[in-house]
Amino acid sequence: MEHFSYIANAQIGAHTNIGAGTITGNHDGGKKHATEIGEDVFIGSDTMLVAPVKLGDGARTGAGAVVTKNVPEDTLVVGMPARAIRKLERKLKKK
Repeated sequence: MEHFSYIANAQIGAHTNIGAGTITGNHDGGKKHATEIGEDVFIGSDTMLVAPVKLGDGARTGAGAVVTKNVPEDTLVVGMPARAIRKLERKLKKK
């Protein structure tokens, strides 16, 4: 976490990028909740992930997004609260 992010109670898939300043808000004042981040996900800088929330494989967030709902795979979300703006076409990585 060289970028001063706070990631708690999170499962993170392979080939995922967590942008600088990303936070997983996992406590609602009474209970802790998990965040699930799929494979090949890109989390833009200063994104807040408000658990419980799931980001599907290939999902993307714009910088400063506040994610309060699950993000389907291959979908880009932006804003506060985050909203989908388009479906993405994922390129398969060479192994």
